[in-house]
Amino acid sequence: MPQIFRFGPYWVYFWTNENEPLEPIHVHISEGAPSVNATKVWITSAGKCYLCHNKSKIPSHTLKNIMRIIEARSSEVIQKWQDYFGEIRYYL
Repeated sequence: MPQIFRFGPYWVYFWTNENEPLEPIHVHISEGAPSVNATKVWITSAGKCYLCHNKSKIPSHTLKNIMRIIEARSSEVIQKWQDYFGEIRYYL
């Protein structure tokens, strides 16, 4: 499970199996260890975040802050995705 970074108790990570064909670039967010009920955020080609769902029920103000950090570090997230999966597709 490639962890991208942590924000307090929240982990931002990829699943190692992102389906075949590979889904568009996205991260999962959960409090503590990775969970099947993690929040999912798409990364656009412009480096912006688009909320897919908030299954882990992260409070909205906290989620907004995490998404701002993901956007600020989007080039790092995109590079780590490329390094790990070998290709990139964007949601938007």
